Amino acid sequence: MHFLDDSLFPENQEKLVITVAPYGPEWELDDFRDDLPLTMDEHVQQAVDCFNAGATVLHIHVRELDGKGSKRLSKFNELLGRLREAVPEMILQIGGSISFAPEGEGADAKWLSDDTRHMLADLDPKPDQVTIAINTQQMNLMELMTPSDIAGTSFERPEIAEAYREMTVPAGPGWVEEHLKRLQAAGIQPHFQLAGTHQFETVERLIRRGVYTGPLMVTWVGIGGGSDGPNPYNMMEFIRRTPDGAVLTLETIMRSVLPINTMAIAMGLHARCGNEDTLWGRKGEKMTSVQQVEQLVRIANELGREVATGKEAREIYKLDEHYTSADETLAKIGFAPNRAPGRLGFTHHA
Repeated sequence: MHFLDDSLFPENQEKLVITVAPYGPEWELDDFRDDLPLTMDEHVQQAVDCFNAGATVLHIHVRELDGKGSKRLSKFNELLGRLREAVPEMILQIGGSISFAPEGEGADAKWLSDDTRHMLADLDPKPDQVTIAINTQQMNLMELMTPSDIAGTSFERPEIAEAYREMTVPAGPGWVEEHLKRLQAAGIQPHFQLAGTHQFETVERLIRRGVYTGPLMVTWVGIGGGSDGPNPYNMMEFIRRTPDGAVLTLETIMRSVLPINTMAIAMGLHARCGNEDTLWGRKGEKMTSVQQVEQLVRIANELGREVATGKEAREIYKLDEHYTSADETLAKIGFAPNRAPGRLGFTHHA
């Protein structure tokens, strides 16, 4: 992304889109019962409260009545139907893992099978987005967690900590190509969750080869354990490599969430918060998802950056735009064009 002399002036920045992830599939209910929803009514109310606080993208997981993360698509269909009525302006984004929570004592924390995740393209009503991982990788949620982060939570139990320490994200090239094909055919926008510039380069190759054509929605996932850590140098290199036509959100974990989001807001990027990313405000003090959204709105107001409405967020996310070729996608996003036959030297925009 190019930062001109006036790029940090809020009047020259897009309005802020706040993504909230308020369903915390990795946590057990007793970890923060005041904020983690159980019933379908609680799931819906959580969305309404977060939208009213200023969030316009809802990252969705569903919990069963036994407290475990749901892996049933029927539950997602039920929630999507309720949400379309309760928060019609909100962008509904399904978490592409479906749920990575362990199903029982000592069970592995893992993403569902390739075939099951493909079925997200068949959800009814369809979501606006499904998040997609690129390149199979480690997802060790424990690497950056401090003793104060897990104090009083289920993560203090060795078997739970070990399950999340050893978790991996399955996202091989065959699955990625098929998943993108199905999502695009269903009119669902993929939202790329990327762990570093190496994964960003894979996405660029998919675009250059015409595997994905459309607007580029990206979240930098700086959670460590296989992803970049919340190091500003990692973050800034990712930002530098992201073309101007993409929409970039920054995501990290635990008490790094607030400082990373503050930098995102100041730089004209977009923010993500919620109990899936952190339970904490100040050290040792829990903070609800709604309170986290309200905090980001206050920071944006202090910086003079306006927060997007639901309608404005949908325009920023280009949900109604569809591109037909690699060349059009490269141009719209801001990548250099593909090399024409016989062309020498560096490619560049006209």
